[in-house]
Amino acid sequence: MAITDSDWFNYLSSNTPLDEVNFWQPSGGRQFRALQPGEPFLFKLHSPRNYIVGGGYFSYFTILPVSFAWSAFTTKNGSYSEQEMRTRIARYRKVPSSPVEDYQIGCILLQAPFFFAEDDWIPASDWSPNIVQGRGYDTSDQSAQWIWQQVQDRLGATQTATLLSAVKGEDPARFGQPQIVLPRLGQGSFRVLVTDAYRRKCALTSSPVLHVLDAAHNRPFIQDGPNDVQNGILLRQDVHTLFDRGYITVTPEYRFEVSGRIKDEFANGREYYSAHGNKVVLPDNPSLCPATDYLTWHNENVYSA
Repeated sequence: MAITDSDWFNYLSSNTPLDEVNFWQPSGGRQFRALQPGEPFLFKLHSPRNYIVGGGYFSYFTILPVSFAWSAFTTKNGSYSEQEMRTRIARYRKVPSSPVEDYQIGCILLQAPFFFAEDDWIPASDWSPNIVQGRGYDTSDQSAQWIWQQVQDRLGATQTATLLSAVKGEDPARFGQPQIVLPRLGQGSFRVLVTDAYRRKCALTSSPVLHVLDAAHNRPFIQDGPNDVQNGILLRQDVHTLFDRGYITVTPEYRFEVSGRIKDEFANGREYYSAHGNKVVLPDNPSLCPATDYLTWHNENVYSA
């Protein structure tokens, strides 16, 4: 359970339903290791308003520049604009607000968030005023059992069933040792997880310029391709465009193939042809590499030699 920024909560709770949110920390100097993917994360208001007001399901933590966090999640960061988000970060950091400073912030990515109406807020009577960040609860603890029962009662049977289906993925979680199933990802979370899986470098050019990197779907989301890391690949924006339009593909053997259509249609493209046959720069974790069935789909349905 963590203390929420009231502005963050008020903005998001008035814009439901949402598939994901970024619960950000104004400082990017601290890691978050309290939860495993799929475990519940609850929000509590600042004291003296000691109430649990909502929650979601943890999927991932990373540290990002605010500009990238905004481009990935936009208003799901709990702000109506990037400038307003920057102003809020500066206020918590106690520094002058800057429109150009790319603050590094902690990003706790939550799936299937829920927000309670004020009449349904849950008293957090055991919360010490000395706790300024958050605290964990063990399921064997009676206090934790009571809190989770209260959450389920407020969500109701129908919504609880919806949330449970939302956090059940198709495959085991793929980060670290076997653990709770990774929740189904929203688009912003997909982008962030793919970006980190590829160590923030383009799989073709190895470009490390974060702001020109895109998480491409091998099988597009609008054609039943899931927001799954194994259905993604990190590409520089120009390469992503060519990939989506069928000028470039990745074979099931993890090699780039470049279509002759680039030369035929544009009378150039040497920088892309030079990469023909090159091996993809893959994630360190083999279980995060593109699944061959998604690559085959792209080869057969999008790419045109």
